Amino acid sequence: MPEGPSIVILKEQVQPLQLEGTKVLAVLGNTSIDAARMSGKTLLAFRSWGKHFLICFEGFSLRVHFMMFGTYRINERKETPVRLSLIFENAELNFYTCSLKFIEGNPDDTYDWSADVMSDQWNPRLARKKIKQKEESLICDILLDQNIFSGVGNIIKNEVLYRTRVHPLTKVNAISPVKLSALIKEARQYSFDFLEWKKAYVLKKHWLVHTKKICPLGHPIEKLYLGKTNRRTFFCSICQKPVKST
Repeated sequence: MPEGPSIVILKEQVQPLQLEGTKVLAVLGNTSIDAARMSGKTLLAFRSWGKHFLICFEGFSLRVHFMMFGTYRINERKETPVRLSLIFENAELNFYTCSLKFIEGNPDDTYDWSADVMSDQWNPRLARKKIKQKEESLICDILLDQNIFSGVGNIIKNEVLYRTRVHPLTKVNAISPVKLSALIKEARQYSFDFLEWKKAYVLKKHWLVHTKKICPLGHPIEKLYLGKTNRRTFFCSICQKPVKST
């Protein structure tokens, strides 16, 4: 599943096409939404919120969510059936195996940009407030809560927990204020590191625990499916010691 930084990369890749202000000439693909409503419409902007890629028109936006296996192509096509293809005069955008949904009205009325860890409007204080309202929740679930950490996915979750030395099964009420601050800060910082490493094609070289068998200090890595989300979690129980709730 593409995480927030990957969607930012997509947004950056379409900007040089200078499609804003141009019309959609044709719409193709196999989708249940009324994709034809975009035909002839003028594209206003591309935006991103966490794992959502937004294609904005007057009065509505198309939300593209790549789920687990979604992909895209710019000015080229795959052999597999396209879910949606938007044809412009000098470019085409093709999306595969993704979820499509129309967002009516202004996206600002739907999305809380302060929850997006890569947004200029990111608000760590608000994130902390939301976390403290879920004292009994596991931190491995909290990091994947898109209402708190929009854009954070499983890779970022695993790496942030190791870097802050927090066990994934730790409850919020067992995390010290200092440690919680470090975790919130690292969630944003690692997301930007992820972005730069992925653009340089060296992301996997920087993983400390994700998909690893030994941590950087030489301890065995555990792999379990944890939390309400039951997502694959890699952690070191020696470096990330469990902490009991108070």
